[in-house]
Amino acid sequence: QVQLVESGGGLVQPGGSLRLSCVASGFFFSAYTMSWYRQAPGKERELVAIITSIGGSTSYVDSVKGRFTISRDNAKNTVYLQMNSLKPEETAVYYCRARLYSSDYWGQGTQVTVSS
Repeated sequence: QVQLVESGGGLVQPGGSLRLSCVASGFFFSAYTMSWYRQAPGKERELVAIITSIGGSTSYVDSVKGRFTISRDNAKNTVYLQMNSLKPEETAVYYCRARLYSSDYWGQGTQVTVSS
């Protein structure tokens, strides 16, 4: 049974930091490209960061470059998103995604609220 379980969300003040985790099971994690998306209320889901399976190359949406870092630990079947200097407009549900050819899995999401 394939599962992606996100955790680490919560309430944080503007300028604060959070580290999201996504633990995978039921598939060969290290072969998959992993990514983080977010969806704010009333907006479309957007890609935030991506990390490849081999070599771990990363890419980010422009708005988070220099503040967010995506990483993975294949031994733990886990992908992370370190988020620094968070802004109120980054309040959203954050989702992890695993893709390999036609296989495409999503987690249930974790809420991140940036507010004072």
